[in-house]
Amino acid sequence: MAQMSRVKMWLVASRPATLTAVVSPLLIGGALAVREPGANGLAWLAAFLGALFIQLGTNYANDVFDFEKGADTSERVGPMRAVQAGLVTPRQMRIAMFLAFALATLSGTYLVWLRGWPLVWIGVASILSGIAYTGGPFPLGYKGLGDVFVMLFFGFVATMGTYFVMTGSVSVASALWSIPTGATCTAILVVNNLRDMDTDVKVGKRTLAVRFGAKFVRVEYAILVFGAIAWPLLILLQEWASPIRGGLYVRYFMPVGILGTALKLNRTLWSTRDPAVLNPLLGATARFHLAYGILAAGGILLSRMAG
Repeated sequence: MAQMSRVKMWLVASRPATLTAVVSPLLIGGALAVREPGANGLAWLAAFLGALFIQLGTNYANDVFDFEKGADTSERVGPMRAVQAGLVTPRQMRIAMFLAFALATLSGTYLVWLRGWPLVWIGVASILSGIAYTGGPFPLGYKGLGDVFVMLFFGFVATMGTYFVMTGSVSVASALWSIPTGATCTAILVVNNLRDMDTDVKVGKRTLAVRFGAKFVRVEYAILVFGAIAWPLLILLQEWASPIRGGLYVRYFMPVGILGTALKLNRTLWSTRDPAVLNPLLGATARFHLAYGILAAGGILLSRMAG
């Protein structure tokens, strides 16, 4: 551990497997917006960088605050946490956290100039929530609100926000697609919380897994991943009266391509609570979330081209 380079050390601290969580909502929001008149591609890039740095800052905040609250100890079985492992000091991690949020603010400055002051409040809320997830007097993740946080910010805020910064407006479609996007991201947290149940309960971290037990969150996981696959088909029902033109409805069927993966993930989650199995399942769920975003965005783009 002492031989780890500084670059690798900060790469570990960034939790790279989680950074892809911001990609799916931005892909879907961007795909919905790209064919709208005056859609701004540079705004998408700024939104992507801002979201990436907010996620990075949130990861750094979680690392230091979980350590200080006693949630990350030698008993924890999971990917390495930089402060707990002694790779960096709490002070260094705080500096990195503030730097990441400062870079997110810099990216957001262009978006505020482009779309106005409402984005200031969205950005401030995103950063404060990233800190308050595990820090402050009312840490959201310790109160069982982590799932709501992820659904709100990685679903609605990220997807609808991307559409807004690119077009200057909001749409029903971006709101509807926010739901499955947020659901697949929330599924990542479910695996994390199931894995950490035993250590979380010792420090009073009252996640849904701790509050309601393993069966509850396994059912939650199934609803999230299968619901996300079925959701586009439900959206289709409201448009059923519209004439089908070529590949117009392909966007509703693309996510069905990962149904087999969803079945496999669920079988694994229901079969064990062994952290050695849940760790790779966490990464597999993150890849599922990313694949969902790619397929849904691809279907939207193909449909727009055909329409």
